[in-house]
Amino acid sequence: MEPGDDKDVLSMPPALLAEIREAADEDQRTTEELVREAIERYLEDRRWQRLLAYGEQQARSLGLTDSDVPRLIEEYRQERRQSH
Repeated sequence: MEPGDDKDVLSMPPALLAEIREAADEDQRTTEELVREAIERYLEDRRWQRLLAYGEQQARSLGLTDSDVPRLIEEYRQERRQSH
């Protein structure tokens, strides 16, 4: 199989497809480029949201709050200064 041969067909409401085509035309891009970028952005945002949720869960399990962050940053910086 050649690169780019693996294609899936996605269906969407006609009104959404019309809006996508209009936006692509205005930006002088293909609909494929616009949809690909939108999906990539969505997936990147999803990864960040999962990472943030993990961090919040870890902070809760350690009993940390937002007010602890400045102190922890300062402690970390002091440790780094001492080790260099």
